[in-house]
Amino acid sequence: MSTPVRVRFAPSPTGPLHPGGVRTALFNYLLARQTGGTFILRIEDTDQTRFVPGAEQFIIESLEWCGMKFDEGVHVGGPHGPYRQSERKAMYRQYADQLIAAGHAYYAFDTEEELEEMRERLKKANVASPQYNSITRVNMKNSLSLPADEVQRRLDAGDPYVIRFKMPRNEEVRVKDIIRSWVVVNTSQLDDKVLFKSDGMPTYHLANVVDDYLMKITHVIRGEEWLPSTPLHVLLYQAFGWEAVMPQFAHLPLLLKPDGDGKLSKRDGDRLGLPFYAINWTSPETGETTLGYRESGYFPEAYVNFLALLGWNPGDNREIFSLEELVQAFSLERVNKHGARYDFTKLNWFNQQYLRNRPHAELAEMVVPQVLAAGHMVDMDFLTEAIRLMNERMTLVGDFYKMSQYFFEAPTTYDEEVVAKRWKAPVPAFIEKLQAAFAGLNSWDAASCEAIFNETATAMELKPGQLMQAYRLAISGQGAGPAIFELTALLGRDQIVARLAAALNTLGHG
Repeated sequence: MSTPVRVRFAPSPTGPLHPGGVRTALFNYLLARQTGGTFILRIEDTDQTRFVPGAEQFIIESLEWCGMKFDEGVHVGGPHGPYRQSERKAMYRQYADQLIAAGHAYYAFDTEEELEEMRERLKKANVASPQYNSITRVNMKNSLSLPADEVQRRLDAGDPYVIRFKMPRNEEVRVKDIIRSWVVVNTSQLDDKVLFKSDGMPTYHLANVVDDYLMKITHVIRGEEWLPSTPLHVLLYQAFGWEAVMPQFAHLPLLLKPDGDGKLSKRDGDRLGLPFYAINWTSPETGETTLGYRESGYFPEAYVNFLALLGWNPGDNREIFSLEELVQAFSLERVNKHGARYDFTKLNWFNQQYLRNRPHAELAEMVVPQVLAAGHMVDMDFLTEAIRLMNERMTLVGDFYKMSQYFFEAPTTYDEEVVAKRWKAPVPAFIEKLQAAFAGLNSWDAASCEAIFNETATAMELKPGQLMQAYRLAISGQGAGPAIFELTALLGRDQIVARLAAALNTLGHG
């Protein structure tokens, strides 16, 4: 019987959650749900100097908005807690000591000045990548180079130290990655990473491996920026004797700028004037708020659908997936190695598809606050019909009032280009006759309004198509919009007649 899948999303609370982090969480979530496994949130806050207040709650709220529910974690508890690394501090030391006792780690007493001197010395010797490794450590102040009695004296005296991993010299480390196949690295390229810091906190590397082991993690799915650290993690599993339960690794491709040139950053959203984070983020340092997708009117389903297809494909031409459908279709084997462009235009397209498939009455409920904020009374039947007419033109729910203000109030300005192009004889005369015809029309519906429009044009020996844009201008102030006679029917006789009169008064009778 196979081991039940247990995956974790393990962000650091150093700021708002990058879209790449949301996608990493999503891919972990999909694998867990598909296999009936467990999805865990672990907060990796070992670097207290980079801790940002509010970041942890932002991470939780962002993922909950996306529909991802955790089975275990900092906010829901579970049998393998605590799930915040700063609260697990006491347990890491024993594992660092275990490595020292087994000869896989050592104490290093070097000061910052001594480390800098070592780096400068290596640079002068034309060493391309100066580092603390199997060659340089013999000339540094550590428990491998110092006499045992001096090491003990320093420890007893409370001298500051770190614990470093003793990287084997000139060995091949082979890592099987689900996405990238075999990754082979020689240890001569790796340094003796710090595992335990002088402040009593473990580094990412030690805490990450220990926690994955204790939490019985079966798959580590994370961004490709962690691929260079994986050989060390494999060596740590070997050093602890945990090879039999070492998780499978899968390193996801980078999210790239919209033009594909480099890694995606917040500046790309700022440059395009578009949201970047899942939800609003307010910086605790500056108080500045960065607008999120949630507050901008995007649907979480659209955002998740978009993210899922960044670097993964279902093997067919489908693009629209519910979260449940993604769970059924997902596989790590279909994740690409290469970076995926974060195309804001495509995200908008996804949102548009989800908007168009929402019931009009549901969308109407969503735009009520916009209408009330603009000072208008709300008639739900009117609002639902207005949504139906505007549905194909909207990308975001928030677009509604900006695009359809003329549904609620007569225009006071008119598109100057359309005026110059269309408001010339015989248009004013036609509008005047149409106003009178509408005023006397018995049956007020789209078909009757269109028929009388055509009859009036024909009686004046004019082509209806040449008059349509001028008519739209008169009732909406704009040169384009929804189906014109359905709009006419919705606005009602009195409003239409009054708007035609106002247009004549403002733009002239010709």
